[in-house]
Amino acid sequence: MAYQRVLLKLSGEALMGEQGYGIDPAIVQAIAADVSAVVTAGKQLAIVVGGGNIFRGLKGSSAGMDRATADYVGMLATVMNAITLQDALEREGVPTRVQTAIAMQEIAEPYIRRRAIRHLEKGRVVVFGAGCGNPFFTTDTTAALRAAEINADVVLKATKVDGVYDKDPAHHADAVRYDQLTFQDVLSGELAVMDSTAIALCKDNAIPIVVFDLFGPGNIGRAIDGEPIGTRILPAG
Repeated sequence: MAYQRVLLKLSGEALMGEQGYGIDPAIVQAIAADVSAVVTAGKQLAIVVGGGNIFRGLKGSSAGMDRATADYVGMLATVMNAITLQDALEREGVPTRVQTAIAMQEIAEPYIRRRAIRHLEKGRVVVFGAGCGNPFFTTDTTAALRAAEINADVVLKATKVDGVYDKDPAHHADAVRYDQLTFQDVLSGELAVMDSTAIALCKDNAIPIVVFDLFGPGNIGRAIDGEPIGTRILPAG
C-alpha cells in the first residue's frame, strides 16, 4: 500500500553517522536528497527528529540532573537538528518549515496544527522540533502524537537496522527479523521498536508503523510506496 501523507521519525543518532557525536553533514544531505525525491513525487512529508546525537534527557537524568530539566535540554537539541535538516532540505530545493513545541520565534514557527497541515498541502516539508514541549515524553511519542494530529497515513521509523527483530541482531547472530507484526504483538512481546506510549497512540488511532533501514539509498521512498522493506506494524485483523 502506498501512502500520501507521511510522518517520518528520524533518530538523532542517525544524523551523527560514524562520528560518535554531533551532526555529519554528508548524512544529513543524503537524507535531504531522499526526501527531495519523495516530495517531487507529490507526497506530503512531516519529520520528527530526536536529539540523542547531542543530548539525551534520560542520560542526563541518570547522571544526576533533574529529569524535567534534562528533558528540556534534550528538546533544545532536537531544535538544532531540525534547523540543520531545514538547511539541507532547502539546499535540495525543498521548501521547509520548522515548527517547535517551545516558542522560539526568531528561528522557527510555533507548532500550530492547522498551519502545519496547510504547509503540507502546499508541498512543504514540516520539521517538528522540541518534542511535544513536555518533559517525560520521548520523540517517538511525539511522532505518534503529531501523526495523529496531522492525519498522517503512516509513521515511518527510520533506524540503523532493517526492521524489528526478536532480539538484538548486533549481539545475536540467530536474531530473526519480522516482516509484519500487530500492535498487540509489540506491546505484549515488549519488542524494542518505540516506547509503549507511542505504540499505544498509533494503535488507538489505527496508524500503521514501518520500521526500516534509513541508510539504504531511496529507502524512504520505497517505504512510502509500500514496497516490502523493513517491518510493518499494523492493527490486528
